[in-house]
Amino acid sequence: MKMTKIVLTLFILTGLVFFNDATTMASEDDNVERLFNGDIHGKMTIASDYVFRGESETFDGDVPVVQGTLSWSHDTGWYAGVFVSNVKFEDPNLKVVIGPFVGQTGQVGLAGLTYDIMVYSYLYPGASYSNYTELWLTVGKQFGKSIWKFEVTPTLDDWFGVDGWNGINFAIHPSYEFDHNFIASGSIGYQHLDGAGAEGWTHWNLGISKLIYGLNFDLRYHGSDIDSSHLVYGSSNGQKIFDDRVVIGVTKTF
Repeated sequence: MKMTKIVLTLFILTGLVFFNDATTMASEDDNVERLFNGDIHGKMTIASDYVFRGESETFDGDVPVVQGTLSWSHDTGWYAGVFVSNVKFEDPNLKVVIGPFVGQTGQVGLAGLTYDIMVYSYLYPGASYSNYTELWLTVGKQFGKSIWKFEVTPTLDDWFGVDGWNGINFAIHPSYEFDHNFIASGSIGYQHLDGAGAEGWTHWNLGISKLIYGLNFDLRYHGSDIDSSHLVYGSSNGQKIFDDRVVIGVTKTF
């Protein structure tokens, strides 16, 4: 099993390197077409795990993840796109998540504040009972080489499809760019859950990333305050997917 993971990781990483060379040459030779006064963007990531608000989306890193995002952004700040990733949960029907999204970014007056308002859906083919949607509200401010973002993200329907459960995530996301293009970033947040038998949790991450030959490498530590007393994730499997962990990933944007 471990050898299979290593072979798969090396195979995809090699593909990313060749893809990087190809897209670099293409960008030098071809003119990029615009679509409806907007630009098309893409991103591909391979990582040892997919951690979302402290939770491993691959059942404690049981499988590596391959993720892709394709998006369109307009000159006015409007954007739309879709995110796709493999996942693994106790429910065998949860194998893939598809995340269509639409939003707008911009700047608030002369204060240098930026905003991002986005509607994001989590769709699970073959397990539509788990589908739900969130409204992401983010405000950011740059201070020299440091950027601080503040996020409030309420659910717009039942959280993860659980009847009567509603959630809202509060988080702060700081980052700082050092010399030689090293970027340190992290977040700390609280995922509030409301409903019968629901309970929220605190989550955090801290990592460093660097762009090397067109590939962005990211090494990140994730943690949470989940323990055996937690109403939702207090079981052994629940604690396992919320274990503190280190995740390494590589991303290519185009």
